[in-house]
Amino acid sequence: MLKPQTNALAQQIYLKLKQEIFDYQLLPHDRFSETELAARYQVSRTPVRDALYRLEREGYLEVGFRRGWTVKPLDFDQLDELYDLRVVLETVAIERLCSRPDLDEALAGLNRIWMVPTAQRERGTKQVADLDEAFHCGLLAAAGNREMTRVHAEVCDRIRIVRRLDFYKSARIEETYNEHARILTVLAARKRDEAQMLLRSHIEQSRIEVRKISLSMLSEARNSIQQA
Repeated sequence: MLKPQTNALAQQIYLKLKQEIFDYQLLPHDRFSETELAARYQVSRTPVRDALYRLEREGYLEVGFRRGWTVKPLDFDQLDELYDLRVVLETVAIERLCSRPDLDEALAGLNRIWMVPTAQRERGTKQVADLDEAFHCGLLAAAGNREMTRVHAEVCDRIRIVRRLDFYKSARIEETYNEHARILTVLAARKRDEAQMLLRSHIEQSRIEVRKISLSMLSEARNSIQQA
């Protein structure tokens, strides 16, 4: 059993490594060893190993005999399944939201972010990616089903590495603002079927962009972040 201090270190390393994957500092197929990470973080191998095995269980890493650790390649079939699950959860959330008597209050926070003049829109890739994820998570949270919200958060966690690439194109940032605003407008009018249709189309466009992703795009994203 790990000591509390070791547990805390393992948690810190786990979060750092996960963020490095999301920020493209570690790309699919990148390899490293426990010893290298222990030296980088100036800790023993025990918390490093605990963090690595946790990331392996979550599907981000794989370990091979005498090969060390490797960032797993993107599994596009699995990503497709996760997008299917997103559609199911978010369309159900729309249905639940339309039955809320305090719908205007429930949507107020999202409206303040997405129903703004063009000049007030965010432009940064990471900022918009984070706001986009918060929008969809916000719909689930407002729908009021805690288990659905938990599962949806796990789905968002798994697709974050590819989802962020969508916002390296300024056109996609503009489209996202416009599409979110339309969804909120229709949702406020309690037009359930239309809101669900718009939401499905919005997620499908994101799925289409994911299918275009290559390792070179991830590498370009890493270079862009390093030069910023």
